[in-house]
Amino acid sequence: MKQILSFLPEPFQKVILQMSEEEKKNLEEIRCRAGRPLELIVSGAVLKTGDEDMPVFHPEQAKEMLQKISGYSLYALEEELRRGFITVQGGHRIGLAGRVITENGRVLRLRDVTFFNIRLAKQKIGAALPLVPYLYWSGHWRSSLIIGAPQTGKTTLLRDLARIISEGIPDRYMAAQKTGIVDERSEIAGCVAGIPQNRLGDRTDVLDACPKAEGMMMMIRSMSPDVLVVDEIGRKDDTEALFEAMNAGVAVIATAHGSSLEQLNRRPTLRPLIDSRLFERYVLLSRLKKAGKSGCRLTVCDQLGRSIASTEEQWQ
Repeated sequence: MKQILSFLPEPFQKVILQMSEEEKKNLEEIRCRAGRPLELIVSGAVLKTGDEDMPVFHPEQAKEMLQKISGYSLYALEEELRRGFITVQGGHRIGLAGRVITENGRVLRLRDVTFFNIRLAKQKIGAALPLVPYLYWSGHWRSSLIIGAPQTGKTTLLRDLARIISEGIPDRYMAAQKTGIVDERSEIAGCVAGIPQNRLGDRTDVLDACPKAEGMMMMIRSMSPDVLVVDEIGRKDDTEALFEAMNAGVAVIATAHGSSLEQLNRRPTLRPLIDSRLFERYVLLSRLKKAGKSGCRLTVCDQLGRSIASTEEQWQ
């Protein structure tokens, strides 16, 4: 948190430091928009303070904030400015928006960055343990798709599943297995200079900032994983790569945006995966709000979409 605070204008730092310990613990996002007040997302909701006058984020502060994030070397962030996000030490991800420079319909980079979304990384060790009996069977991990709306904990679960697969669970006689992560948005491993900032186990290999479809094939050819882990599938080439991977005998655990399996089935790019029943398990997530804490209801379904288990978990 200290590093994140160092990026922010001093008035914003003061607001966050004055938050209660419970609010700091459950802080998820810090949103800075030029000309607009600071916005803090705590347990999935906008924080309301006694003083409704949050400090306003000025364009000059936006320029200074980007310089601080880049270590006063914007050239070093050229690729990040093209992708629209930066991962900093600790695995925290900073989303960027502003004026886009394009060439022949392709994004070259962001210019005049005036919107920042700091998503605080909070690895939840053990979050995926309730899923293990349904996703692991007789020495093998079942290919599984985790489905949920934004901020339902998909990446939290996926990250912990990768750790469990890589570390194994000796008490349950589950051996550690080779795990390959294709981390296109640098959110699972939270790599900085190629080094994961999150605990992922000793048998994990990571392709950071690599397009998913190409990365899955690269990982299979170069690192021979037992299980592939990939976040937010959705494009046609993702589906084609998943078919190749699973038909090559590699288990895949992935996530996708959606509120239900039926909604996913209406997406032309993903329908072939569901119709073919390549995924043996579906995990459906829906957000819960209890006593100021954020969490999720997990529903596990079989290949036909029939519910076989349901549980509730807290992320904080």
